[in-house]
Amino acid sequence: MTTTTQSPPAGILEYVDPAQIVLETNVRPSAPLTDEFIATIREHGVLQPVRGRRDDTGSVIVRAGQRRVLAAREAGLAAIPVFVVDSTEHTVERIVEQIVENDQREALTDTDRTAAWQQLALEGLTPAVIAKRTGTKTARVKTGLKVAGNELAATAIAAHQLTLDQAAALVEFEGDEDTVAELIAIAVETPGQFDHAAQRARDDQARARAREATEQDLAAKGFTILDREPGYQDTSHTRITELVDSDGNLVTAEQIAGLDGAAALVRVYYGDDVHVTYFLADPKAHGFAPRFGGGSQSGPMTDDEKAERREVIASNKAWDAAQTVRREWLTQFLGRRTLPKDAPRVIATALATDRTVVAKGLEGGNKLAHDLLGVAQDSAWGADRLAGFAHTHPAKAVHVTLAIVLGGLEASTGRHSWRNPNRGTAGYLTTLEAWGYTLSDVEQIIIAHTQIHEVDEVEVDDEAEVGETPEESTADEAEVELAV
Repeated sequence: MTTTTQSPPAGILEYVDPAQIVLETNVRPSAPLTDEFIATIREHGVLQPVRGRRDDTGSVIVRAGQRRVLAAREAGLAAIPVFVVDSTEHTVERIVEQIVENDQREALTDTDRTAAWQQLALEGLTPAVIAKRTGTKTARVKTGLKVAGNELAATAIAAHQLTLDQAAALVEFEGDEDTVAELIAIAVETPGQFDHAAQRARDDQARARAREATEQDLAAKGFTILDREPGYQDTSHTRITELVDSDGNLVTAEQIAGLDGAAALVRVYYGDDVHVTYFLADPKAHGFAPRFGGGSQSGPMTDDEKAERREVIASNKAWDAAQTVRREWLTQFLGRRTLPKDAPRVIATALATDRTVVAKGLEGGNKLAHDLLGVAQDSAWGADRLAGFAHTHPAKAVHVTLAIVLGGLEASTGRHSWRNPNRGTAGYLTTLEAWGYTLSDVEQIIIAHTQIHEVDEVEVDDEAEVGETPEESTADEAEVELAV
């Protein structure tokens, strides 16, 4: 069997000013440049020569290495290596070369990067030095080293091809096998929902810790800790809100602390807002009487009512987690160098159709807008520093305006949003989704609800009476057309 090998094309290595290099059409429709990539080019130069040819005028035309040329221009390099080969302009040849060149270059995975950073750290390099040498942000290197140093995270990122941020999140729940397993499954099956799921798990963890701390404190004061509220037929304990003392005053928690039969049920509803319900067994023995002259326990909830309540509680928790994730995303979004092309239209539409909502968001000195832009205020009602920020950062003027608009729209949302969906909130969330934000399940409830009602309205419009004008049939729509 005869084996043939293809000889490399004849050429010469030259150093050429990247500003003088001509970029021809590339198979990549765009050549996105990241700050990290530009930083590596600035720090180390172009290590892998680009491939080019000379045209009839003597100009060097790039055949492969478009991103490296653009990054070199951004980094201000005076010259970069170019392997100039003897070649003619042939569209088919050029496209094939570019496809092969891109296919042969496989990006490092987060697992690869983490392992490499760990090796550099073992060689004595600090995170800051590793970041500078590799064109990476220091915070990201620290996250990678955290993952590499944790057995759970290091195993998960390699076994399930998680992202660095996903693996780092697992460290927070080490020891909670169920939560870790659930988060890994979400990362693999529906990665877009991972941030929402992780935030819900953080909130649950915070509530559990707050509840545990309160229960330990109450137990130390002599209270028996109940794991559920006594049912309608359970007369072993009575709420102290249904008891009065010998003077006719409502019984307080301080009065029953240390008494036999004193008990407490701890619940955590909002974040770490702890609510304690106090009970007492055999209140008559302690000199307390029923407030209303008899038992006043409310009737038991039906199974349907219990199921509905569980659903409401779960959706409320989901909304709280989604709000945290959404506002973190908005902060990162407004920190970008460039905004979406339709940002000015979104601003104009919001100011025209939702001026009341936007104006209400300005109360308190534009607090949320300041938070989203990372501009500090003296206090909640401190001076508005956004004008000064725009003055010192003129390129961020549109960012400031958009932050004010988004701050007002965001401030108008809350747990009520999923319970009472409206087009304004749906339009707001739809815009964020179009800009790259991943909606959580509870946020999608709002979108689905408004879409259903839009279909219903279309059916009603079809049945409109003869003689109705187009203006009359669309009047209501005009008022809520926040297709932001």
